[in-house]
Amino acid sequence: MILQLSYGVVSIVRNYSTKVTPKCCTNQFKNINVKIPRNPKVIKVQWTDQQLQVFDAIVRRESVFITGSAGTGKTKLIEEVIKSLRKIYGKKEVCVTASTGVVACALGGQTLHSFAGVGLAEADADILLSRVLDNKRVSKRWKMVKALVVDEISMVEGELFDKLEYIARMIREKDEPWGGIQLVVSGDFLQLPPVNVGKNSGRGKVFAFEADSWEHSFQLQVGLNTVFRQSDPELIRLLQGIRSGELDTEGLELLEKRRCSREPEETVVRLFPRITDVNQVNEMRLKRLGEKIIVYEAFDTGDKPWIGQLDRGMAPKKLQLCKGARVMLTKNLNVKGKLVNGATGTIMGFKIVVEGNIAKICGGKLLPIVKFDSGGEKMIEPATWNVMVGDRKCATRLQLPLILAWAMSIHKSQGMTLDRLHTNLSEAFGFGMIYVALSRLRSLDGLSFSSDLDPSKIRAHPKVLEYYKKHFQ
Repeated sequence: MILQLSYGVVSIVRNYSTKVTPKCCTNQFKNINVKIPRNPKVIKVQWTDQQLQVFDAIVRRESVFITGSAGTGKTKLIEEVIKSLRKIYGKKEVCVTASTGVVACALGGQTLHSFAGVGLAEADADILLSRVLDNKRVSKRWKMVKALVVDEISMVEGELFDKLEYIARMIREKDEPWGGIQLVVSGDFLQLPPVNVGKNSGRGKVFAFEADSWEHSFQLQVGLNTVFRQSDPELIRLLQGIRSGELDTEGLELLEKRRCSREPEETVVRLFPRITDVNQVNEMRLKRLGEKIIVYEAFDTGDKPWIGQLDRGMAPKKLQLCKGARVMLTKNLNVKGKLVNGATGTIMGFKIVVEGNIAKICGGKLLPIVKFDSGGEKMIEPATWNVMVGDRKCATRLQLPLILAWAMSIHKSQGMTLDRLHTNLSEAFGFGMIYVALSRLRSLDGLSFSSDLDPSKIRAHPKVLEYYKKHFQ
């Protein structure tokens, strides 16, 4: 199988079966030679049959929904799909969005609401359409886009999905789904749901798949089922059960072995459902060290309202660090060297650096030296986060790619991989929260939790279970 990038277009030679073994722990790969003309280097990439189906559909300019449990490579696949779409259409015609600012910034895109120009989208579809038409820049964006990527679709309500589909058809004056835009949507509905799911669970179109336009929006819906994050079949089976809202006796016994009454070591990340608990723990631990605090103020450039989106990402506006602080990387710096998003370590000291952009964020011109848990030390330099509309940078933040890592929220951990974590499962609320927390782990050995485990906290929404049973079993 050859995935060949030529003349700006991706082409795939298919010789694989479209029938996929529905086992979450299968490990059947296809080796693909990715050949890039003008460069004799051949890059070896491993894709599953299902991922190849997605690439094939992208080349045919079909709309695709990609789902699957945590750790099945959705993020990596989306990143490669974005590259392919830009090869096909060019950067200007591909818009990358997500339901949350954290994910949008990580992908170098913008939130779905901001792209659409609909604000909170509380008005009916015709009023929102008028609002978009009155904004020349937003209206032009809707007409220009040829491919729209939407990540973390689980947090997008069905009503909004229908409104945006209607706006796309009306503005583009094409009576086909989304006015002819190629749609690439990704997410797991069995993870974190829309914010108002509890309030609206008895009425309306809560989930995006309940939208009237959902089924007509895609030529292909794929449920990825090869798990890469975990290799232990026992843990995979446990997580798949929790994902479906089930915990059998064997699974309960496995979890109970990880219950611990004592405080976790400082090197263990604590996950909390609420951000107030996260901030309290991080601030307390920072002060407890008694070291001089170095402050890094993010340097932002850009236009309104885009610049406001930067505060929703993983790069904090104000970052306080000191020697001994536990930190986590928020960007991939060196994948082979294991310096990836989610890698944790301890600040060993600081170094004065006179060159570069450090003066923009730190008056003392100090850069932290981090000793990572995976081994090795590295001086962490400033990085940038962009809000993109097509190929245009609308806002940019310069900041260190670090956050304090004694504690973090379950919401912000979504998409990360952690070696060790500690959580209080009794504090979880809502559908999918315990699953999101536990599925961050590579191994069950890295888990510890306090308090008694209440199996009733492990919940999956019945509408989502019905949808997955219908489409992916």
